[in-house]
Amino acid sequence: MRLSKMLFVTLREDPTEAEIPSHKLLLRAGYIRRIGSGIYAYLPLMWRVLQKVSQIVREEMNATGAQECLLPQIQPAELWRESGRWDTYTKAEGIMFSLKDRQDRELGLGPTHEEVITTVARETIRSYRQLPVHLYQIQTKFRDEIRPRFGLMRGREFIMKDGYSFHTDTESLKKTYDDMHQAYSNMLRRSGLAFRAVQADSGAIGGSGSQEFMVLAEAGEDEVLYTEDGQYAANVEKAVSLPPTAETSPFTTYEKRETPGTETIEKVCKLLDCSPTTLVKNVLYQAVYDNGMTVLVLVSIRGDRDVNEVKLQNHLTNLASQYSAKNVLALTVPDTEAQKKWAAKSLPLGYIAPDIGDDYIKSDRTIHPKFLRLVDETAASLQNFVTGANEANYHVVGANWDRQFPKPSQAIDLQKARSGDFSTHNSTQILQSARGIEVGHIFQLGTKYSQALGATYTSEQGEELPLVMGCYGVGVSRLAQSAVEQSYDKDGIIWSVAIAPYHVIICIPNISDTQQVETAEKLYTDLNAAGIETLLDDRNERAGVKFKDADLIGIPYRIVTGRSLKENKVEVVDRKSRQSQEIPIDEVVATLSQWIKAALTA
Repeated sequence: MRLSKMLFVTLREDPTEAEIPSHKLLLRAGYIRRIGSGIYAYLPLMWRVLQKVSQIVREEMNATGAQECLLPQIQPAELWRESGRWDTYTKAEGIMFSLKDRQDRELGLGPTHEEVITTVARETIRSYRQLPVHLYQIQTKFRDEIRPRFGLMRGREFIMKDGYSFHTDTESLKKTYDDMHQAYSNMLRRSGLAFRAVQADSGAIGGSGSQEFMVLAEAGEDEVLYTEDGQYAANVEKAVSLPPTAETSPFTTYEKRETPGTETIEKVCKLLDCSPTTLVKNVLYQAVYDNGMTVLVLVSIRGDRDVNEVKLQNHLTNLASQYSAKNVLALTVPDTEAQKKWAAKSLPLGYIAPDIGDDYIKSDRTIHPKFLRLVDETAASLQNFVTGANEANYHVVGANWDRQFPKPSQAIDLQKARSGDFSTHNSTQILQSARGIEVGHIFQLGTKYSQALGATYTSEQGEELPLVMGCYGVGVSRLAQSAVEQSYDKDGIIWSVAIAPYHVIICIPNISDTQQVETAEKLYTDLNAAGIETLLDDRNERAGVKFKDADLIGIPYRIVTGRSLKENKVEVVDRKSRQSQEIPIDEVVATLSQWIKAALTA
């Protein structure tokens, strides 16, 4: 491609709306253009990158025996109501664009396709002889993000590969799940990315187990906790840990003490001269279920730990049937206005004890009349602890479970693991932290969707059984930007050969120099004929402008038809290493072919 003929506009300054390096560089280098909040046009260079990423994904999927298809972007609300996710996606998380057609039928723009693919399976799969089967698509998806940001990382429209497998049993599912783990690892390695596969929360997709594939980058939205021995890695939302041992409580006798103005852990510990590890704090949450029922949740946890709200929401979702519901629509720490709706009297905030009375809750048919009391494992093991006294400006010290407070019937893991904690698989291993960008996620769904939508098969014994499912997603557009986030310098993008829009860019320093132009034209023709994707910068611009643009757009190799032509050579610059060497003109094609082949097979 000749740069003079390409839609190619670069910017010298960082766009004001861009926050992270990759977003700034993709805009500056003319790869994308913002159309609206979280909506971007993929310009010619970007589209070539996306096609290459898609092809790598497609090749790895096809190698496992998966079959490509294409599913509708517009999905009927009835399917999502069958699965029980319509309210979750349109009201709770609110990430689905929903609309009504002229017949007043409700529709959604698909952020994911479990309901659609399960419907296809319900209507086409009859026998165990058809299983296993694995279908995938590369498709534009939609999410109504509250705050779109970081360019293609968190947009409202994005390109994704999502695949769905159907099986007779869990053993078959796990084989495909393992195949996908390997395929995803291959995709990321071939794209030139440093990554880590981690245990993850399944979120609204559901299922029994899942893994995320994280591209390691400082700008990553996710925190990954891992051990140096390589035996454990998890998203912080899912991570489990052993916190440092609690200090011995200085209090041996139970008593109530006046503690004025100590609404925070820091203040009460300073006043009482004790460690936060000897304190039980009681955090109040308000959960709203999909049937309109509000449940007040009190979480008792050690004073130095934070509640992992993802774990809490998952636990509350598991309890939904106790409240005649299916899903949690909202989970919040209630502010003053929210408290007015259900509080029968003023709460002793900052001084709440594990046994705060249910009489603080108004009598209302939409509000559960009792607190749901949950005790985290870190709090359940404490002795002679400090906690609130259910009275403003007072705490109790030397308290114990089964004496002053009811003994928890069950202690559950609700704490947020963090760097510095000990690993549960080996207490000598200390958790470390890294930032990551989630580009892939694989799930063992089980029968969640097949049971909800009635997708069954007839077994070899003649039984009608629900299909066992798996789900596997890769963010194609997100992967492309994460590659930039992981590989750039002060001058611009550094693409790997595998996903770069072009392998080589030829710069003609002086467009008026006949020898420079003729040499560049011949190399351009020969390189393309040899299968080396080449860009020719034949613009009537200064050499400095061309060199800066070549660095900015990140093409792996730059050929300069400049001074070295006197010796029948051209300068070849490696974008990543910055190394420059002069190569005889008649050796350029063979040399670059060798370099590119080596890069693609590394």
